[in-house]
Amino acid sequence: MFFTLGTVIVIIFFLAGRCICIPDFSAVIIVLFAVSVGMILHGVPALHWIEPPTLILPDPGNFLSSFATLVVPQALLTLANAILATVLLLKDLFRENVPAKKLSRVIGVMNLVSVPLGGFPMCHGAGGLAGQYRFGARTGGADVHAGLILIAFALFFAGGDFLSIILSGFYGAFLLFAALELARHGIKTDRYLITFLIAVLALFAGMTLAFFAGILVFYAWTYLDQRTQI
Repeated sequence: MFFTLGTVIVIIFFLAGRCICIPDFSAVIIVLFAVSVGMILHGVPALHWIEPPTLILPDPGNFLSSFATLVVPQALLTLANAILATVLLLKDLFRENVPAKKLSRVIGVMNLVSVPLGGFPMCHGAGGLAGQYRFGARTGGADVHAGLILIAFALFFAGGDFLSIILSGFYGAFLLFAALELARHGIKTDRYLITFLIAVLALFAGMTLAFFAGILVFYAWTYLDQRTQI
């Protein structure tokens, strides 16, 4: 029900924007409505002050086990989604040529600083960028506003129960339109076979296999093209 409601709100604003040129406030309305519904169903979350960060050094034995189970799969996903796809999407959306090395360094420095202090590993993401752009966050000011809101939540609602008041259906509505925005740019390619292959493999077999398969097919295709032109 809540997924349908969120989807309808986005569609209404999309159609209204086409007819009478009003700003798309659908994301703001969905968030406010989701928080209100969550508070009605679960109550107002209690204040929970953030605790000062402490330095966390992992046990050396954890490095070997986490390398195979976490690092290798996530590294490929980060390379494909958080760096390469983000670079391409930035070029499509903002006509900006951001070097992939720059994104890699930012991600690396960010995690080296935050993770030892108890933060979750983080990265850029093409999906997040597409979603933000789709719902109107297209300037640096959007990052400032979002950052201030998140800092306020982290300072006063650090317990985590605040996130649970937003029902998953509302998140699903956001994800649907972020996925559609990604798909709209994903079809801007001159290699539809490779794009379709990666999409299908990522859906049924995971991003790691899709990434490797896409690279192999691309280089094989390029090699055959060069051979036929000789």
